[in-house]
Amino acid sequence: MHNHSHHHDHHELPAVTGRAFMLGIVLNLSFVLAEAIAGFSTDSLSLLSDAGHNLGDVASLLLALLAFRLSRMATSGRFTYGYGKTTILVSLLNAVLLLIAVGIIAYEAIGRFSHPSATEGNTIAIVAFIGILVNGGSALLFRSGKDKDLNVKGAYLHLLADALVSLAVVIGGVIQSYTALNWIDPAMSLVIVVVIVWSSWGLLKQSLVLSIDAVPEGVELQKIREIALAVPGIQDIHHIHVWAVSTTRNAMTAHVVVQPETGSEDVIRLKKTLKHELEHYNIAHATIEIESGEECKEQECKV
Repeated sequence: MHNHSHHHDHHELPAVTGRAFMLGIVLNLSFVLAEAIAGFSTDSLSLLSDAGHNLGDVASLLLALLAFRLSRMATSGRFTYGYGKTTILVSLLNAVLLLIAVGIIAYEAIGRFSHPSATEGNTIAIVAFIGILVNGGSALLFRSGKDKDLNVKGAYLHLLADALVSLAVVIGGVIQSYTALNWIDPAMSLVIVVVIVWSSWGLLKQSLVLSIDAVPEGVELQKIREIALAVPGIQDIHHIHVWAVSTTRNAMTAHVVVQPETGSEDVIRLKKTLKHELEHYNIAHATIEIESGEECKEQECKV
């Protein structure tokens, strides 16, 4: 998060990510269909819940792609910050949808324990193994962009969790085909539930925090103070507000106190320096209000 090249990376992210999203969607959607058909024909809840989980991924990839496209649209008279905030709302929606899906799967699995149905262990194992390849391959598509955007990170984590889930289903299928222990199928579904809750909880928390304009992760107010006070001519900085405009871009407003005798050219230069330093700290939009030392003696300039 603290790398200096951070704000240059935004321009490299789009092309790769757009393609990765499209490919990920196509791959996963075809696999979901195959897995659902296999799940219904073998009456396997673990395959069906894995298909549901993968469908959740397709939905999240679609939502993330939409948000990604919206965030790159130009600002308008009404949406002066552009549509970047949709990326945050989408990752929130995504986490909520996943948790709803989890509830349905868990309910179904618990019901199955009392009368488990005989399922084809081999078929389950084969289909789930293909799932590992599909999810693992899709996750690699997002590996490069995962630290720059919350949605890309969401997609990456999801796909990775899916590959692990498919692995669990493979193991369950193999055990089942050798032992005929039919409760293993619903048990695997519950394992999937735990994985989904664990992977989407962080996403839910992070996106909820950003949607109420909290200071984004990786940004500290104390550090902003230090950056500002290191600029020659700045005496003090207060009323600092930092929030996320999108899952990748941060904005800030602050009041800066300059030395009483600072001329207007110095003020322009000082603002430029500060904004440049803040860009290195991943703050793309900084609005700085300048106050002189004298002004501050008369008014309350503290937070």
